[in-house]
Amino acid sequence: MRLKSAIFVAAILRTANGAGAFAAVRRRGAEEAGAVFVTVSTQDGKAALYGPAPQTDFDESFPADRRFRALLPPGSPEADGAARMEKEVRFDPDLWWIEIEDRAGRPFVDLAQD
Repeated sequence: MRLKSAIFVAAILRTANGAGAFAAVRRRGAEEAGAVFVTVSTQDGKAALYGPAPQTDFDESFPADRRFRALLPPGSPEADGAARMEKEVRFDPDLWWIEIEDRAGRPFVDLAQD
């Protein structure tokens, strides 16, 4: 059974804020099953964007509910991430968009192995 998106997002926010980063929901999506995207800003005009990894990117036996893949690598201009998210929102208006400001650039989500 998959965890609801609203609960998953709340857990990311709590984890990030508890670790000293600032995290907020930039766009609220579908409560049950909206896709989740995470922008991580390092407060120097640079950012990374993480989105859902395809199921083929990880072993189904892994207990994690969701895995992410870098859509824009760390160190990308923040404007590139915002432009990419505009396209994603047009494609899927039910998505969640979390924004995290963390000098260390931690995404606080599980990343799929390359």
